[in-house]
Amino acid sequence: MSELSQLSPKTLWNIFAKICAIPHPSYHEEELAIHIMEWAAKQGIPAERDQVGNILLRKPATPGMEKRKPVVLQAHLDMVPQKNNGTVHDFTKDPIRPYIDNGWVKARGTTLGADNGIGMASALAVLGDDSVEHGPLEVLLTMTEEAGMDGAFGLQPNWLQGEILINTDSETEGEIYMGCAGGVDFITTQPLQREALQAGFTTLTLTLKGLKGGHSGADIHLGLGNANKLMARFLCVHGEEFGVRLLDLNGGTLRNAIPREAIAHLAVPTEKLAGFKAAVTAFLDTVTFALSAVEKNIEFVVEATANDGKALTKESQGRFLGLLNATPNGVLRMSDDVKGVVETSLNVGVVTMNENEAQIICLVRSLIDSGKDYVVSMLTSLGELAGAKTTPKGGYPGWKPDPTSPIMAQVREVYQGLFNKTPNIMVIHAGLECGLFKKPYPDMDMVSIGPTITGPHSPDEQVHIGSVELYWQLLTALLKAIPERA
Repeated sequence: MSELSQLSPKTLWNIFAKICAIPHPSYHEEELAIHIMEWAAKQGIPAERDQVGNILLRKPATPGMEKRKPVVLQAHLDMVPQKNNGTVHDFTKDPIRPYIDNGWVKARGTTLGADNGIGMASALAVLGDDSVEHGPLEVLLTMTEEAGMDGAFGLQPNWLQGEILINTDSETEGEIYMGCAGGVDFITTQPLQREALQAGFTTLTLTLKGLKGGHSGADIHLGLGNANKLMARFLCVHGEEFGVRLLDLNGGTLRNAIPREAIAHLAVPTEKLAGFKAAVTAFLDTVTFALSAVEKNIEFVVEATANDGKALTKESQGRFLGLLNATPNGVLRMSDDVKGVVETSLNVGVVTMNENEAQIICLVRSLIDSGKDYVVSMLTSLGELAGAKTTPKGGYPGWKPDPTSPIMAQVREVYQGLFNKTPNIMVIHAGLECGLFKKPYPDMDMVSIGPTITGPHSPDEQVHIGSVELYWQLLTALLKAIPERA
């Protein structure tokens, strides 16, 4: 039996424990989807799937509440797969191992998947708990939100019957979200030219690791280190000084996670090796001091390695490193309309290299379309200057705040009544699926709530146990308070 079974609300935590036991990273959610469909059948809950794999479950109203406005509870099926250095874990095969630590639930060496597993568990717990009072109810579970919002893009009109949608993907208890940023992936592909190394070089592996990483939207304002950018900074400053030749560079694994590690394979003239190693140590001291408030465990490691591959030509190396070093990263502009919220940002998430080309994959986010468009034009210009091909891909809209939203007002009223304090009404810089849902369901009234989750998209992810109970109280009281149709 899971350690989580001792927690309250018990039904929610037991469902979450089962979710953790079934691998479900993006594009590998099918086993979990099948489990949910089988669970629904055993519960006598009608369930169906659409052409992109989204799941829709329906439950009739509690007797006497049939005339209430129908509600959709929404969560996504997938989780972000990130693990600590040295952790052996296959996200497509191995279960997440949650444990309790001083009021929080964490995972051993990996992301926990509380984003959005707790929201999914809460929606299923409502379906499975007949003591929860509600009007006509649907639960929508979408596919592959973390890697491109495939389920939300594929959602068809006239499938959902609800008038109100409660998204469960927010990550701070006591905050009600009524808007979010839109985004677009941006891929820069640069051709590479290579040549054989001459004699007199020593080949090395240079690894930058130990960074926290995190959510490229919700955590972008924290000033965390970006492994790709730091590696480019070092190589641009010291590469020419020591005659370094670049053989390979790879960093980051997901465009929506701040990269925690970057690895470069290099060749350094043997007579300059001692000076190069001293420069690595000095650079580590520099960035450790500069990022001391947010990064405590940075490592910059040099190891001798055998490598008989060809190096980039000096011109090709200069173009690539110059492009990566010049690509902006982090917060680009704060919102004028919503105090303390990022308007536009950019995450240099993934760098890959093969024999013939290098790719830089970024995720651009903005609360306004013009901000997103400006960053795309900036990255396009940089790519052109570097002789690279550029491709914006998978753009999705933001969710425009509606200050007159009835459900937002209802959540605020219910929260005030439950906890005798006023919740914060917020706009989040992270991407939620609500903006995409507005296309097939333009008149649906939407709001987003959730418990407190810190460190999403990193192995530091954890969910606060007490906040889950408060969130459950809010969710169930809100469902009971939904008014009748006009």
